[in-house]
Amino acid sequence: MFDYFVPGIAAFLAGILNSIAGGGTFLTFPALVYAGIPPVAANATSAVAVFPGYLGAVAGFRKELAALDRTNLVRLILLSLVGGLVGALLLLVSSNAFFSLIVPFLLLAATACFAFQEKIQRWTASSRLAVKPYGATGSVLVAIYGGYFNGGLGIVLLALYSLWGMESLNTMNGLKNAVSFIISAISVLTFALAGVVHWPVAALMMVAAIVGGYAGAWLARKLSRKTVRGIVIAIGLIMSLVFFGRLVG
Repeated sequence: MFDYFVPGIAAFLAGILNSIAGGGTFLTFPALVYAGIPPVAANATSAVAVFPGYLGAVAGFRKELAALDRTNLVRLILLSLVGGLVGALLLLVSSNAFFSLIVPFLLLAATACFAFQEKIQRWTASSRLAVKPYGATGSVLVAIYGGYFNGGLGIVLLALYSLWGMESLNTMNGLKNAVSFIISAISVLTFALAGVVHWPVAALMMVAAIVGGYAGAWLARKLSRKTVRGIVIAIGLIMSLVFFGRLVG
């Protein structure tokens, strides 16, 4: 029961965090590792646990998505499917030892991106580097990252869209959630077919994450965004230190 209790509580809290500020993966992945699930399988199971939340977010931004050019949207979906599949396959061929080695760096990088999200968006919005909107290179590379390790994916996507010259935050958020759903869908399917998902705990976590999402909507009215962001950053740093400690321990 303990092996289910910790991931279940983590998923509930992750649902709250995701509904307010994001960063739920900082809780679900470490909780699964703590429960005794090997790192690669824990990452796959975590991806399954947070997967349903994207669909609801997509529905909430359907008007913004409908206003996008259909050809560009289809192109982006296809590129995301390809990148997400590559990332998921890379995870499957990664050994637990190798994944354990790079996880602390991935967690720390995702935490840094989250902590400096607004500065990153301002910089990308003002730099306007020579990045082609809906370009294949950036889309596929970000999707590979998302298929391999979902943490911080939304922040990376928002930075990419800023480089593309997009300005409407609602449109960017809608596209971010749609692409995250596509990447998660192909990676979850890949992990399921490969048999690396721990389904009993994944099913419990999906339910807990959905309930947490509803609770987060209520809590969002009580806590400031700054407070929640501080909590997420603290969690990310603590988890990064924990996994760095596992390397040297």
